[in-house]
Amino acid sequence: MARYILGVTGASGAIYATRTAMHLKRFGHDVSLIVTKPGRDVVEFEGQGQLFDYAEKVFNIDDFFAECASGSSDYAGMAVVPCSMGTLGRIAAGTSDNLLVRSADVCLKERRPLVILPREMPYSLIHIENMERVTRAGAVVIPASPQFYSKPSTIEELVDTVVAKVLKHLNALGNEKNIVPSWNNFLVK
Repeated sequence: MARYILGVTGASGAIYATRTAMHLKRFGHDVSLIVTKPGRDVVEFEGQGQLFDYAEKVFNIDDFFAECASGSSDYAGMAVVPCSMGTLGRIAAGTSDNLLVRSADVCLKERRPLVILPREMPYSLIHIENMERVTRAGAVVIPASPQFYSKPSTIEELVDTVVAKVLKHLNALGNEKNIVPSWNNFLVK
């Protein structure tokens, strides 16, 4: 299938990263992880260590020689799940001060899908302006706002309503694959 980069920052919501990696793997894709130091702390604190089990590669945040730092790599896209507002600001500014931000910059410059999942709220005007900047540059911002039409009965099912959107915008879902039922299944007849 395809190879995807999954960036994980220190925002709460590591379960979103774990479920994203799990579903990418389930659909036959390779996952390369880039996790910030605060991201590792949150993954551990929130009990999501199984995230690393779904990765083919785990890159060091300071390894600018990693293949995903180059536009000549063959990654199909990247998701930053969850994305802290600090990382969003660095992506919006194009600072490329670590491998996660550099990989996002590569996706933007190469016109590859880049999905950013901010998990913080409420938003300040700075956050909104940064979301606007990355959107204008070609990224898709998907706030961690689950839907309830499917009447999820577990936290995992609720999280998957957001993960389904992430995978859709990464072009990681085949026509026959879905994580949650489509809207038509919820319409009252």
